[in-house]
Amino acid sequence: MSEDRRKILDMLASGKITAGEADSLLSALDRPTLDQATKPLPKFLRVMVDASERNERAVVNVRVPLQLLRAGVKLASLIPPEAYSHVTEAIGAKGIKIDLSQLNAGNLNDLIEALSEMTVDVDAEGAKVRVFCE
Repeated sequence: MSEDRRKILDMLASGKITAGEADSLLSALDRPTLDQATKPLPKFLRVMVDASERNERAVVNVRVPLQLLRAGVKLASLIPPEAYSHVTEAIGAKGIKIDLSQLNAGNLNDLIEALSEMTVDVDAEGAKVRVFCE
């Protein structure tokens, strides 16, 4: 859940606003702003690596559909709530720290929106790595 939605619901719960006002505010959050209306959401996470070692050249160009993330969230919702801790522990044992019980479509949309602004460029001796959304 986004921070704005949480604040609106907190104001409603504490009686600072009415249910009608909360509904209007939540509806306003769902309407795209001018920036969002003109700028499409990214569809792919792209990883490009151009590395040269001695006389050989390695090139990696991977496009991961962000729709795959959405499908993963839907699949994660099928995990029974009592199994979340076991799954989280198993994933954590592999070095990935994530709490599946906190994963939902709202969080994912926030993540994808944040990714749309992200570009990582790494230049090192003999290699160039670029990660971005398109």
